[in-house]
Amino acid sequence: MRLFHAVVLLLAAPFLWAQEAGDFDYYLLALSWSPSWCETTGDEREAPECRPGSDLGFVLHGLWPQYEAGWPEWCDTAKRDPSRRETAAMADLMGSGGLAWHQWQKHGRCTGLDPEDYFALSRQAFGTVILPELEPGRLTAEELEEAILALNPDLGPDGLIVTCREGLVREVRICLDRDLEPRDCGVDVLERACPVYRELALPPPR
Repeated sequence: MRLFHAVVLLLAAPFLWAQEAGDFDYYLLALSWSPSWCETTGDEREAPECRPGSDLGFVLHGLWPQYEAGWPEWCDTAKRDPSRRETAAMADLMGSGGLAWHQWQKHGRCTGLDPEDYFALSRQAFGTVILPELEPGRLTAEELEEAILALNPDLGPDGLIVTCREGLVREVRICLDRDLEPRDCGVDVLERACPVYRELALPPPR
């Protein structure tokens, strides 16, 4: 029964914490394999990043504040919202300015930063990770994790996860401290990992 209550509390953690901007423990850098998102979601939306010739592989989904258990989102902040020019400028990493706007609203506001600094930090975080050149086809979550760890020796095995959906590689999520140094992920992040031996499809860039 005690374990059951602990699980319930963990699942409810995002909603139990005060949504105070700047109050968090570490960052989760979420990197999406764009072709997988296009197959499951983007094509139905006729998203521009899914058009032929977009040639997108991993894109920046977002830089998300985390608690040791749970996470804040949709925080109140006195900081201004970004301009259309600022969100459009993130399209080279995120695929679209619309995603940049959504990430600011849901996650960026919780950092306590203004939009300029949040997007600059997101760009900096993306640049801390060396991503492997991947051949489209099939691979396991473990093989993808090992390829990333080989190129990033400062990352530990509990410092990243691979997520999947509908048999596709969906995201690589990497945990960083507030100075963007690698650190272990919280238990709630690790629990969202795809089983390491599951074979996954890696669709080719458009």
